[in-house]
Amino acid sequence: MSEEAVCPEHTGIAPLREECVYTSCYCEENVWKLCEYIKHQQTCPMDEVPIWKQKSCKGAEPVIWDYHVVLLHFNKQGQGFVYDLDTILPFPCLFDTYSREAFQSDLFLKPQFRRKLRVIPAATFLKKFASDRSHMKHSNGAWRMPPPSYPCIETTESKMNLDDFISMDANIGCGKVYTLSDFVQHFTIKG
Repeated sequence: MSEEAVCPEHTGIAPLREECVYTSCYCEENVWKLCEYIKHQQTCPMDEVPIWKQKSCKGAEPVIWDYHVVLLHFNKQGQGFVYDLDTILPFPCLFDTYSREAFQSDLFLKPQFRRKLRVIPAATFLKKFASDRSHMKHSNGAWRMPPPSYPCIETTESKMNLDDFISMDANIGCGKVYTLSDFVQHFTIKG
């Protein structure tokens, strides 16, 4: 782990990792709960907290997710921080460190396996995301992984729209879809 991974003067916008609402394999709801905390505690303006999804790798051997959700925050000084409850990197982790160590590079992957990321503002995510958790059930109705203890997240318009959020089709869903290299370049320049 790099010493530059965490900025000591960074004031966290979220609770300590061990104080966060967390359920394994429910990353979209974990990040929704982080956004909810930020909104209620007013730790930063909601328009400063976009979130995005990616198929990430961690450590020397990659973990292959069908999708993964993390929180990306840029503070007023332009420093980017990634809040990922499923990483072994610091929480939060500097954007540059996370990009280098968790994403690594798509250069050695076949084109069909290159990653894309969808960036969605936190306020939009809180307002529009809904999941009835049906994607976490086997065909016989048994849970693939135990669900969170709180009720399903829903909106007045939807009980389940996860597919719109994890789709990498730019014509579907909220936010903007980036290739990994475009994403890193765009947010490195921003910071």
